Formats: sequence, C-alpha cells, structure tokens
Amino acid sequence: MLTALNPFDSNQPFPDVASALEEPNGLLAVGGCLSSRRLLNAYRHGVFPWFSQGEPILWWSPDPRLVLFPERLHVSRSLRKTLKGGRFTFSFDGCFERVIDACAMPRAYASSTWISPAIKRAFCQLHAQGLAHSFEAWQGGKLVGGLYGLALGQVFFGESMFHDETDASKAAFAYSVDCLQAWGYRLVDCQVHTEHLASLGAEEIPRTEFVRLLAVYCEQPPTAAAWLQQEAGQ
Repeated sequence: MLTALNPFDSNQPFPDVASALEEPNGLLAVGGCLSSRRLLNAYRHGVFPWFSQGEPILWWSPDPRLVLFPERLHVSRSLRKTLKGGRFTFSFDGCFERVIDACAMPRAYASSTWISPAIKRAFCQLHAQGLAHSFEAWQGGKLVGGLYGLALGQVFFGESMFHDETDASKAAFAYSVDCLQAWGYRLVDCQVHTEHLASLGAEEIPRTEFVRLLAVYCEQPPTAAAWLQQEAGQ
C-alpha cells in the first residue's frame, strides 16, 4: 500500500524504501510537495520524484538502481575521437535554466515530458542554493547538448540530458564525469537502466547497496575546487 505524503509537512520522513512496490518497480509514495527540504530528504534516502503533468507527485526508489562509478566511465573509440577532435566545447552551470528547458522538450519516443513547470521551479530553486547543477556542450556558440542534476556530498544525482547534435549528450556526460571525478565525487546516480547510459559504463546495483553508499558518500564533501568556474576544463 502506498504512503500518502502530507503536502504541508516538508519534514515528514519517507517510508523505508524496502516497502516500495515491485510493480511498478520502485513506486514508494504519493503526494507531498516539491520543497527543497523534501527533495533533499528524498535524494539522500534514494528516492526521487517522477510523474507526468496532471498526475499527483509520485516518489520512486527502484531496485536495482543504475549508477556510474566515475572511475569506470567507458569512453568508446569513436567518442574519444569526438572529444579530442574539438567538435564541442564544454562548460558547467553556464545556463542551467536553458538546459532544463531543453531536457523538457518533447522526445520522438514520448508524447509528454515528466519535467513539469513544478519540477523546473523546484530545481531552479535548488540551483539558486548551489545544489543543482548543469553541464553544457556547445558547438559554434550554440548550446547543443547537456544534462542537469543534484549534487549532495560526493554524489551527483543525474536527472535528465538532451542533445541537438549527434554525440552531444554523450560528450557532455563524459565531460561531466571527468569534472566530478576530479572534484572527488564517488558516485553518479543514473536512476533506471537505459542502453545509452549502460554504453557509458553505468551498471545496476541492488537498492540496499545504493542506500548504503548514499549514507556514506552524501556525508562526505567534494574537493574545495568543486563547481568553481575557474577550475573548468575545456
């Protein structure tokens, strides 16, 4: 039975993730709000919101969980050639709102987007607090790819990515992982399995292991250089 969350109590704890449904995989709770306090509490405990426009807020903690250990990033020969060839230049936190807007655009394989105006407002608030971040790929001065997510301790929780040019999202992802590894991040949450992320080295681990890693890494700070623009590589 799903737990109904109180929309007026952002301190309300989430139920134990072990109580999440098996079908649909990981559905844990319904309702509540998207306040920064509730979102931070959710992500620290392995929970994230995912719902379509017009639906109540749905909270998930799937088992297994797709993650990337930064040191295990797989860069194919063709992607390595793209990165070295100078097709793209890269930045982080260069245009957070534009990245989230691009990620919210309709996809060919879906009739709607889960990145609702409410989700956008919530993550823009987290960005203003220095907790949500974006990575961008540029070509000829035009934004052509990128991703955004939430950073807590030494964990980066990836939310969504987009591309307008072939390989732009893969290149932006590889750049992001290089930055995160240099800054001392130990884990990238990719949420659920996709072939795109698996091709870059993401792997599935049991939810119990994921929650254990969060309890360790979310409490450890990254390096002092993290998110300082003068440290950005090009």
